[in-house]
Amino acid sequence: MLYKLKWGSLKSGCLRDKVVLITGASSGLGEALAYKFHEAGCKVILASRRLDELERVKTNMMALDQTPTGNVPSILQLDLADLKTIPDKAKAALDVHGHIDILINNGGISTRGDVLETDVQVHVKVMMVNYFGQVALTKAILPSMIDRKEGSIVAISSVQGKIGIPFRSAYSASKHATQAFYDCLLSEVSHSNVHVCVVSPGYIRTNLSINALTGSGATY
Repeated sequence: MLYKLKWGSLKSGCLRDKVVLITGASSGLGEALAYKFHEAGCKVILASRRLDELERVKTNMMALDQTPTGNVPSILQLDLADLKTIPDKAKAALDVHGHIDILINNGGISTRGDVLETDVQVHVKVMMVNYFGQVALTKAILPSMIDRKEGSIVAISSVQGKIGIPFRSAYSASKHATQAFYDCLLSEVSHSNVHVCVVSPGYIRTNLSINALTGSGATY
């Protein structure tokens, strides 16, 4: 589905003026997706905790724009771990253009550590960002998609959400939960013309992997 949304539609122009909210857009895969959706003529909303990095991405998007559409990227500061703020943040995103056509749940953190040496609070932190934050944002955006009978929700997971490997217990558990949640959601909203899918990439060398948490919660 992400291939169809991002690559397969670039030439056809069917993504032009679609409103796309991308979390984790300040670096890595989220940043790369932001460039491509902007290139396709979308109205991109960049979301992340780091405002300075979002400003950098926005500047680069405008500078690299070879086919100006007049769609200036918007910025939304968003902390997925701060669940109580997500409803208001979702409303702010919806208010930018009146709706969201495509939600890309990409924001997240990673961790590496032996099960016995990984503090339970590290598991909680990873689940809060990678799972509960995505769930909260999805639940806040979904009603407007159902009302419009149109929308796409894409969850960026990992192959580790399908296969557990050593020293990734917290991260892998959060991705397994993500996979299960969106599988269930897909079965619930299919009649509403809301499309749901999970993308499970292999290893990508991004800041998420480079700055993975250790068992103590420190940066790797």
